[in-house]
Amino acid sequence: MTQDTDRPVIRLKPKANARAIRHGAPWVYDNELVTDRRTKKIEAGSIATLEDAGREVIGTVAVTPGSRIFARILDRDPAAQIDVEWFKAKFQAALEHRARLFDAPFYRLIHAEADGLPGVIIDRFGDTAVVQPNAAWAETHLDQLTEALVQVTGVTNVLKNASGRSRQLEGLDADNAVLRGAAPEAPVHVPMNGATYLADLTGGQKTGLFYDQRPNHAFAAGLSKDARVLDVFSHVGGFSLAALAGGASSAVAVDGSAAALALAEGGAEAMGAADRFSTRQGDAFDVLTALNDEGAQFDVVICDPPAFAPSKKALEPGLRAYERVARLAAPLVAPGGYLGLCSCSHAATIDKFRNASIRGIGRAGRNSQLIHTGFAGADHPMHPQLAESGYLKSLFFRILP
Repeated sequence: MTQDTDRPVIRLKPKANARAIRHGAPWVYDNELVTDRRTKKIEAGSIATLEDAGREVIGTVAVTPGSRIFARILDRDPAAQIDVEWFKAKFQAALEHRARLFDAPFYRLIHAEADGLPGVIIDRFGDTAVVQPNAAWAETHLDQLTEALVQVTGVTNVLKNASGRSRQLEGLDADNAVLRGAAPEAPVHVPMNGATYLADLTGGQKTGLFYDQRPNHAFAAGLSKDARVLDVFSHVGGFSLAALAGGASSAVAVDGSAAALALAEGGAEAMGAADRFSTRQGDAFDVLTALNDEGAQFDVVICDPPAFAPSKKALEPGLRAYERVARLAAPLVAPGGYLGLCSCSHAATIDKFRNASIRGIGRAGRNSQLIHTGFAGADHPMHPQLAESGYLKSLFFRILP
């Protein structure tokens, strides 16, 4: 393979693990590279050639000199041109996979490194796609990315969501934009697991809806026929609307956001279940405490909090928060009922999260069986050499009589 000689070259230090990168590791950290004034002056978002310490070419990378992740692997071909055709090949491969999974175009189309587009998230909502370009190279190539996305998928609207936390680390702005077509004037109706969700693509959290919990929503729905259901940290009604679709007798959604709960109510109305649905706005810990004081009981309780441990530094307080959620939620489950606990913290491994959850249930004085462990859906593939891409964990317990 011929190297593109017009590109800057960056080189690994002798002690860097070149073999791991050749075998698929997607990131190169700043301390693994020979850095001098020349390499530090490479403009963020530039495409470069990566070599090992012996000057053997490894492949094509995207570079962000100011970031801890100095380079991201884009292609093993050192002559790869990062243009519309290159993006089209990535999108076509991703689309073929999703088309096998779903019969309607509502899913995560691109899951960053796992789909070969480091730092890029794309969620599809029918004829609208929401792009999160969370790395400098993606921002630099946004025009080519957008053109390829439209050509391959046929979407007519492409929105840029700039809320990703990593954008700041990459030196990028926080400005949302319409890249193609127009933004929807109203929340988009999204069919999933027999429920209808309302996704606010311009003012909601992240891209507007969390597709990753789809299989866990379905599992909870299977437990919910004729059940009283409590959905804590509900966002737009993720678990509660799925439970209603599964035949729940009632569902209560708890969230701190009035806007999110309004969308949940709209979803319940759209699916003809408004008479079985109610909401409770407030801090989740406060509401859980109040429900315990009220002596409330539910057949199914699910807690799906935000990332309490988004980094290693936050791990210990995050695990204490997960334990507290379990301790407050377990007493609300009627004997023989079910408790679902979720974590989207990549720093909290499944073992650590499970142990924290079990401690919390035990501290609540309840005995349990772990009946199911769930992860993100297949439209959120995990990169085998990147543990962070397998961030979502879901544990379902039966609370024994």
